[in-house]
Amino acid sequence: MRQGTEESIWISNAKQVKELHQSAIVTIEPENIQAVLSLNFKDYTLRHRLELFMPLLGRDIFNTDGQHWASSRALIRPSFAREQVANLSLLERLMQDLFVLLPRDSTTVDLQELFFRYTIDSATDLLFGQSVGALKKSQSGLAFADALQYALKAIPVRDMLGPLNAVYRDRKTDECNRICRDFVQQYVEEAVYAAGPKKEEKESGKTKTKRRYILSHELASRISDKQRMVDELINVLLAGRDTTGSLLGNLFFMLAKNSVIWAKLRAEVDVLHNRPPTYEGLRGLRYVQCCVNECMDSHSFDLALTNIKPPALRLHPVVPTNKRKAMRDTVLPLGGGNDGLSPVFVPAGTLVGYNIYAMHRRTDFYGPDAEGFRPERWEDGKLQPRWGYLPFNGGPRICLGQRYALTEASYVLVRMAQEFRGLESRDPGSWEESLVLTVCPRNGTKVGLIP
Repeated sequence: MRQGTEESIWISNAKQVKELHQSAIVTIEPENIQAVLSLNFKDYTLRHRLELFMPLLGRDIFNTDGQHWASSRALIRPSFAREQVANLSLLERLMQDLFVLLPRDSTTVDLQELFFRYTIDSATDLLFGQSVGALKKSQSGLAFADALQYALKAIPVRDMLGPLNAVYRDRKTDECNRICRDFVQQYVEEAVYAAGPKKEEKESGKTKTKRRYILSHELASRISDKQRMVDELINVLLAGRDTTGSLLGNLFFMLAKNSVIWAKLRAEVDVLHNRPPTYEGLRGLRYVQCCVNECMDSHSFDLALTNIKPPALRLHPVVPTNKRKAMRDTVLPLGGGNDGLSPVFVPAGTLVGYNIYAMHRRTDFYGPDAEGFRPERWEDGKLQPRWGYLPFNGGPRICLGQRYALTEASYVLVRMAQEFRGLESRDPGSWEESLVLTVCPRNGTKVGLIP
């Protein structure tokens, strides 16, 4: 086999492949995915990501295992506690900033770019206690956003190059990595400075009221390694900005081409009488949740790398594939034998990929119209695909921020539906993917808005 080519044999629901001399198995079987992510969790590692992610993200929750990963998860968890997520005042302030940038004369606007600004402002406020002001066109905030976008594009390139990555150089990527990490470093320094008085205050018993949990400040009070703090913060920042921003871009791309669904959404949110929704009120808007579920087929903070470029469409999963590397000999429950119902041996060192894009289009799970955008499929509650639906991953690495992501996406959707009676697509073509670490519309989300 020539280097860079792929030989493969489909064995029912598991596909054995070679990627640049790396043995791999790809599956779309929920039982296999459950085995990898949950039942046999300790058999697999994410260390294969380390070299690829290190220049930008350092060593943290998305590329480590064991105690390092567990401690990172414990530090991050309180940021997404219910009392943090249920406070929607930040989301409303950012919506007002977003509304200022939206044209009211039905001229074309690219919502994708603006959604990325919205989510980076939201994520930085959550992590640093203050927004970088990308929606308000802060020069430093926009420069950071541009550098982050370019740095992210380089990671899949390095992944696809495999061994050739040793001779690959991109000076602009190196510079963008530096800009991103230096930017976060500034907030680390501020947090370290602020942590001193708070430590003394806490020790003296003077703190009477419960403070808002700001991750950068909490890190400064618990660990002294500033590089570790930068790693922690930039990982969560990336997850909060990239995946939710891509989800919103994909969702509004589909809604702009479905005026009936947009009208049905507006009819549901009319019960709010144009008031911003509360946290509990959001949960009661069932059709809003159906729309997010239908378009959110693979929103996950557990980032993926992939050498497989999926065909466009079917609800455009934000992370279309994911993979783990076997640390020891293990097995998958299905895919072997002539009928595909026997176990598959997975030797140590084998990559096991699971293709969420394909699994979410299985007609045996989602019906004969699995290729279509139909939020109604979720309405009666009968659709229960379990491990056949992985918007937030599963097992011990299940997404910590899922409640926040759903709340943020739903809030933006409701407020946009309240503000604009018309949403018209200005992209005559079908959806095409732009693959970085997450998938969003290649040509943006170009729409016309009618107040």
